[in-house]
Amino acid sequence: MAVYTKISKKDISYINRKFDIEKILEFKGIKQGIENTNYLLKSKSKKFILTIFEKRVSKKELPFFMNLMDKLNKSKINCPKPQMKKDGGYLINLKNKAACIVSFLNGKDKKSLNIKNCYDIGKMIAEMHQSTKKINLTRKNSMGVKNLNPLLKSIRFKSRKFINVEKFLKNNFKDIKTKWPKNLPNGVIHGDLFIDNIFFKNNRLSGVIDFYFAANDYFMYEIAICVNALCFDKKKSEFVLNKKKVKNLIKGYEKIRKILIKEKKSLNILCRGAAIRYFMTRLYDYSNTPKTALIKIKDPREYYQKLVIHNNLRTYKDYLD
Repeated sequence: MAVYTKISKKDISYINRKFDIEKILEFKGIKQGIENTNYLLKSKSKKFILTIFEKRVSKKELPFFMNLMDKLNKSKINCPKPQMKKDGGYLINLKNKAACIVSFLNGKDKKSLNIKNCYDIGKMIAEMHQSTKKINLTRKNSMGVKNLNPLLKSIRFKSRKFINVEKFLKNNFKDIKTKWPKNLPNGVIHGDLFIDNIFFKNNRLSGVIDFYFAANDYFMYEIAICVNALCFDKKKSEFVLNKKKVKNLIKGYEKIRKILIKEKKSLNILCRGAAIRYFMTRLYDYSNTPKTALIKIKDPREYYQKLVIHNNLRTYKDYLD
C-alpha cells in the first residue's frame, strides 16, 4: 500500500454517490507498502479501504481480484470483501484510474512472527489453496519467474550501491529459469504473503489482505515466497534463515494439505525464484519511483542477501535442520 494519487472531499462525495455503503465522513492515506494507492475511509460506524490501482496492475485483470476475494469470503477465508456499486460491479474510475472499495479487516500486522504464528499461517495458506482449487478463476502470473524479463530490462543500475549487481542478477536469473520445475500441483495463490499482509488480533491470525498479485501458480511457490518473507530473522544488518519458522510453516500447511515429494525437492529453486522476483521489484522501485510519491522504499539488499543464502542451500532438509 502507498499514496501516489491524492484525493479530495469532492472524490469522497463521488464515492458516496456510487456505492451502496454507509456515508463516508473521513479519509486518510495509508503509507505502508509499494504497489497501489490506499486510503482508510470512515463512516459513522464502519471502516473501509479505498484502493486506487497503479503501476503493474492491468485494468482488465481487476475483475479477477474482485471475484477472488468475494469467493474466498464465501469460503470462510478471512479477507477484505469488495463492496458492490449501486448499479452493480465493483470498480469505479477515480482520477482517471480504476478504484475499488473493500471491507476493513480487523486486526493488524505484527513486527515479528513467533513459531506458533508461522504454524497458523501455514495452515491458513493450505486452507486457502484448498478453497481456490474449487474456484473457477484463472489469471496468468505476471510476476512469475518466466515473465520477469521486461522487469529486468526496465531496472536502471545507477546507484553505486549496486555496482556488481547486474551481472549477479542476470546470471542467477538465467540459472533459475533453466532449473524451474514443471508440473507441480497448482491453483490460485495469494502470491504476495508478506508480514504486513497478514493480520493478527489478540495474537490470533485474523485474516489476509492485498490479493492484487494473486494468480495461478504452483502451491509450493507460495510456500517459497513465505519462506523468504516470513522465515528470516534480521540480526543487526544481516538476514538469517530461521529453520524453526520454516519447519512450523510447513507443519501447519501439512495439517491441511500434504506436500508431495516432488514439491519438496523443488523448494530450493522455488525459494531462489521468489527471492529474485522481489530483488528485481525492489531494485526497480529503488531506481524508478518518483521522488514526489509518499512511499516507503524497501531496501533491495535484503533480497540480495536472501538469494545468496538460498544459493548455498540445496535440499529440502537444508531448510529444516
